[in-house]
Amino acid sequence: MMEVISFKLNGQEVTLKTDPFRRLLDIIREDFDCKGAKEGCGEGECGACAVLLDGRLVNSCLITAAMAAGKNIWTIEGYRETERFQLLKNKLAEHGSIQCGFCTPGIIMAAEALLSKNPNPTEVEVREGISGNLCRCTGYTMIVDAILSAAREGDGLW
Repeated sequence: MMEVISFKLNGQEVTLKTDPFRRLLDIIREDFDCKGAKEGCGEGECGACAVLLDGRLVNSCLITAAMAAGKNIWTIEGYRETERFQLLKNKLAEHGSIQCGFCTPGIIMAAEALLSKNPNPTEVEVREGISGNLCRCTGYTMIVDAILSAAREGDGLW
């Protein structure tokens, strides 16, 4: 059974006819060419497919098309056009936080979700904010330091 589903993707209204149980991850990658969200585990455990849904961090592998209907969804492709992204990207690079890069889009979306609600987090709050994102390369300390540095330098951005 196919349904017409509409939502906002990176600030643009989009509509498609699709199976309402199709995963948002597949829709954004296959239908809208947003390849930043990646399938890692397919079970909502790794954060590689993280996007913002009405400002809330979600794993797009767990969201159906029907659940996305009428929502406002931001992927890394839309977010990378912002000043906030530029600061986070620069801080991640400065702190050596980007290694293989597989987890980076999800980490950045988690950092945005955290900083938009709490622009001056503690180290513990940053660690909790990115706890749904697995990174096999860095050990997290460099990522946490980069997010804390972005929060300090970006005072007023979030």
